[in-house]
Amino acid sequence: MTRYARQTILPEIGRAGQDALSDSHILVVGAGGLGCPALQYLAGAGIGRITIADGDTVAMSNLHRQILFREDQVGQFKAEAAARTLSGLNSEIEITAITQAVTPANADTLVAETDLVLDCADSFAASYILSDDCFAQGKPFITASALGLTGYAGGFCGGAPSLRAVFPDLPDRAANCATAGVLGPVVGLIGAAQAQMALAVLAKIEPNPLGHLVSFDLKTFRQSSFRFDTAPEPDMRLGFISANQIRTNDFVVELRGTDEAPNPVTRAAARLTVADVKSQNPVPAPGQRAVLTCRSGLRAWQAATHLQTYWDGPISLIAMGDTPELERQS
Repeated sequence: MTRYARQTILPEIGRAGQDALSDSHILVVGAGGLGCPALQYLAGAGIGRITIADGDTVAMSNLHRQILFREDQVGQFKAEAAARTLSGLNSEIEITAITQAVTPANADTLVAETDLVLDCADSFAASYILSDDCFAQGKPFITASALGLTGYAGGFCGGAPSLRAVFPDLPDRAANCATAGVLGPVVGLIGAAQAQMALAVLAKIEPNPLGHLVSFDLKTFRQSSFRFDTAPEPDMRLGFISANQIRTNDFVVELRGTDEAPNPVTRAAARLTVADVKSQNPVPAPGQRAVLTCRSGLRAWQAATHLQTYWDGPISLIAMGDTPELERQS
């Protein structure tokens, strides 16, 4: 009996479906709470090539939900630790670990090399960066988010609308697992849903999960879903760049305080808050590009949205990123 016998007997999979999975290359961005269950099921299902991109290291506070890791792996790169565990699960597949975060500088190339992208980073900036690249390249994009006892998973791009078509604006406030908390089974269920969506896309199981979003409420044990196949793409897109893509003549605004960033992203950057931008209405010089930077991208997005109300020049955002102190503690 073969390794994949229990899934190949499914009429939705069969030999042709299993061959499609074996011939596929998936990029999984993030090997945390969502990525761990998704990776385990993708490797088990026999995805031929899996690339794991995550620049973070394993912390003790990860272990209650990030099930691929053990206490003796604290301090190791998540991508490498996950790759070793998955290789032990399935030696027939090829696994590549990238110990760097996905950024606007490398996302385009990483997306181009794969057949499908799984966004498990649970980061506003990463999700929009990856969605933009997947939409431009026609690659399926499966993204998810989990917080507290709720979350969602959805299939975008690859012929379906992009993430921006469904979520054209960021929320008013940013929260993460370190600040708001999360239960392990919640991310386990949603990460597994991501893996199922990916397998369905690659094996061509109908109905196609692209253009479909599923929400989970594990406090009330309720689930809801909707399709968005005809959602229109927004006319204006606020795009992200990397800090090393700042040009010398850019109008740069540093929205992080000195407590977050003692040194601004560039020496010439103006130190402002979102409230300052809204009250002062700063205007870049003719021919300049506005570059707004903060930690997660949320404040940069908010400031850029205000800037667009009175200025029609080019705007780029930077999410500098930072692992919350709680998640660093071992």
